[in-house]
Amino acid sequence: MSDSGNIRYPVSALLASATGASFLAIFFLDPPWWVLGLPAILLAALAASGRPGQPGKALRIESDIEQVKYRHRESEQRFRALLESLPKVAVQGYDKDRRVIYWNEASCRLYGYTRGEATGRLLEELLIPDGMKEHVIAAHRAWVEEGKEITASELELKHKSGAPVAVFSHHVMLGEHTSNPLMFCVDVDLSDQKQAQRELDFVMRFDALTGLPNRQSFEADLATCLDQSPRGDQLAVIFIGIDRFAEINDAHGYTSADEVLTLIAHRLRRCQRGNDLLARFGGDEFVMALPALKSSNDVLAQVEGIHQALSQPLMLREEELYVTSSAGISLFPDNGTTASELIHNAVVAKNRAKLGGRDNDHFFDERFHRDVQRRHELTRRLRNALRHDEFVLHYQPQVAARSGRIESFETLLRWFPEEGPAVSTAELIEVAEYSELIHPLGDWIMLAACRQQASWKARGLGGRRIDINLSGKQLAQEGVLQRLEAHMADHGLTAQDIGIELTENVLIQASDRILAGLNRLYHKGMKIALDDFGTGYSSLSYLKQLPVTSIKIDRTFVRDAPSEPRDRAIMEATVFIGHRLGLEVVAEGVENEAQLELVQEMGCDLVQGYHFFKPMSSHEAGELIALPAASGTVPIH
Repeated sequence: MSDSGNIRYPVSALLASATGASFLAIFFLDPPWWVLGLPAILLAALAASGRPGQPGKALRIESDIEQVKYRHRESEQRFRALLESLPKVAVQGYDKDRRVIYWNEASCRLYGYTRGEATGRLLEELLIPDGMKEHVIAAHRAWVEEGKEITASELELKHKSGAPVAVFSHHVMLGEHTSNPLMFCVDVDLSDQKQAQRELDFVMRFDALTGLPNRQSFEADLATCLDQSPRGDQLAVIFIGIDRFAEINDAHGYTSADEVLTLIAHRLRRCQRGNDLLARFGGDEFVMALPALKSSNDVLAQVEGIHQALSQPLMLREEELYVTSSAGISLFPDNGTTASELIHNAVVAKNRAKLGGRDNDHFFDERFHRDVQRRHELTRRLRNALRHDEFVLHYQPQVAARSGRIESFETLLRWFPEEGPAVSTAELIEVAEYSELIHPLGDWIMLAACRQQASWKARGLGGRRIDINLSGKQLAQEGVLQRLEAHMADHGLTAQDIGIELTENVLIQASDRILAGLNRLYHKGMKIALDDFGTGYSSLSYLKQLPVTSIKIDRTFVRDAPSEPRDRAIMEATVFIGHRLGLEVVAEGVENEAQLELVQEMGCDLVQGYHFFKPMSSHEAGELIALPAASGTVPIH
């Protein structure tokens, strides 16, 4: 060690100790490393000359030394300027006692201390959080005394203000085997990356609109809550859906709808108890978990509080807006033991609540869940059945009450599945409408009926109309009547060959577009029957307004009329009014002689029921109308 206290290092040793970015720290030794290594340079130059002591050679060596000094001064300046210009790379140098001997401009910006404030201060006083101080001191001592390097790693150090500073820190020790080792730290600022990571973590865990946890966070938190729940404790999951939220979107726009969701989230937060979980699942759906329940009454009180909170008017740009909610509740452990089970069952219960109208709540019901599962399974089977052509049409004759002549047939859908048990027609239609498969199924029925009528006519068995049932959902789809007409045209059929049957509720609720299409068919001469008359609105005023040609009295009246005077009176009035309006009257569900005599006495025009014919296959129906006797008539008693 020199009088000045600076350590002399051979150039080879300095170079060997430097790797990567830490090599830059070599240029900040005082005096510079080229001065410390000057004796080695001189010895090398003399050895290369081969003639020490010659004046000419000495002058050349002196000149070479001056060039080396100049080049290294210039190099030192460039590297100092480079380090000072790196905005995100903070370099500090520390002596053997961890006191600052070098502090670049980036360190000033990163940690908030000026060079003057930092120089001479201890590393642990400036940058190290309290919880890390002992570890840092021990690590530095182990490197100095035992040669154990401090590995490069991400650290969270401390700003002058006390705020955390995220860096990737690399360290190099110079002169570690001497009495005056120097440690240099190269810290890369990770603030932007950490902020980006925090933002990504927020997006992954929270809903950007309301700031509530999202679905993934809720499921994870609920799973943790269940794992930590003491044995015997109850827990409830409440799934909340805002009623008719789509109307708010339509009426006010998506921006206002987002404001409403934010207000709703704020109110739900106020309903939270200390340990309750709350999240937004997406759209207008929220979910809450209530741990540590004592009884189901606690759940009811919380649900009632939610309904009341949400029923209060919301102020949307100086306008009062009212919303209601439907809630489904599942209970742990009765309705599930995992987070996914409880959430799923609460959703099922919420859907059941919505079926009951607005502002309802419903506890999970296993029977309802089984119904949902069956409907889902039937939907799958129905979709496969359409692909594999598992449906057939059966035909039930409608007979003239007086002559017994077969006037027409009503089509009835039958499903003969390749897998699973048989399904009733009523359940089949219900599932088809629920799943929207009624549209392809309805198109199949129209095409099959037209094809069958064309086949009969080609065999000379025409003259008997085939009536097709159309549901309200079918009619609501634009173009269904035009498709029916197109199928008829493709098979060479007229309006007298095909008729349609509609329930009165469908007709009364029909839009102007649907009524216009029905009127067009009516004026072409197509028979349009009002099916199941007496079971819907039964408003006689509609009969003079709607485009119908006949009414079909529901089987419940026909069944009870022989013994029930009131049913008989309703039937008589219906027949009388129907005839006065010029409508054909059909009695459905005639199953015995007493019923037949009654409908004949009342003057019904057509009769349909098991007393004459059950629904039959197209082959059986073709054979029936091919009978030579009385051109397909049946005996009337």
